[in-house]
Amino acid sequence: AAMSRKGMKLLVDSLTRSSKHFNKSEVECLVNLFDTLVAKASSDFAGVGFNRIVFRDTLHSAFGMTDDVVLDRVFSIFDRDNDGCITVMEWVEGLGVLLRGTLDEKIKHCFRVYDLNGDGYISREEMFQMLKNSLLIQSADEEPDEGIKDLVEIALKKMDHDHDGKLSFMDFEKAVRDENLLLEAFGPCLPDIK
Repeated sequence: AAMSRKGMKLLVDSLTRSSKHFNKSEVECLVNLFDTLVAKASSDFAGVGFNRIVFRDTLHSAFGMTDDVVLDRVFSIFDRDNDGCITVMEWVEGLGVLLRGTLDEKIKHCFRVYDLNGDGYISREEMFQMLKNSLLIQSADEEPDEGIKDLVEIALKKMDHDHDGKLSFMDFEKAVRDENLLLEAFGPCLPDIK
């Protein structure tokens, strides 16, 4: 359903006020893109938002994000009310963090992506799953899972400051502040710099 000019202006004004990362014309562009995606989705959420498939295709084509596990996690983080649909507000706020987020926001975002079961920790198993998805290991003489297990142990040694065998948010945050390259240690969950 096409929105009236006045409705569009009110929406853009409201989203510009709530967005810390985009100016008014950027919000307008994001809302227009959102409308295009909703039209493309032709799903159960007609007019309200779009689903996981459209989201995945969009992030894949716009930002080169290809890892399905990561994209599903990013979708879950965008989809704040967990209804399977990305609304315009979730879209603008989510992209704000993804594209222009502060280091703090990006640390929170990446941690939530890697914490697959949402228990507040990144466990050995979660690290293993994420690394297994994001690495291409080609070695004839070595069992690929062994290489990934070794990487998990190296990551724990470097990042697990309280030595409890898993990464709390505080462990992760401290490690990333000490060494920014560790932000995406377990797989790419932010767009390419381009």
